[in-house]
Amino acid sequence: MNTLEIANKLVALCKEGKFDEAQVLYAPEAVSVEAGGPPGQSREAVGLAAIKAKGEWWVANHEVHSMQVAGPWPHDDRFIVGFRIDVTMKPTRHRFTMEEMALYTVKDGKIVREEFFYTMD
Repeated sequence: MNTLEIANKLVALCKEGKFDEAQVLYAPEAVSVEAGGPPGQSREAVGLAAIKAKGEWWVANHEVHSMQVAGPWPHDDRFIVGFRIDVTMKPTRHRFTMEEMALYTVKDGKIVREEFFYTMD
């Protein structure tokens, strides 16, 4: 698949909440970088196992009420996807709306890097 095909597939899966299924779009050595690391964790997850563990942490610690996914916006071997998430942190019961942009880089038909941009307010 080319970059736009991967981008469209990722957006479609995210809109359906099928994040585990989206992992087939990633290279085994893919890197995920957060704007800020979760408590006690690194900002960077290297490899599919680490990315999956990061996703499992998110699900265990957050209740998602709704999510909007926008994009993709492609540019050569990269694309951006926008997310707006109405979420509650389970440990604190704090509910808020999170907005973030994600920049994905594609190489050899797979996502090799994802970078998430958001404020840590």
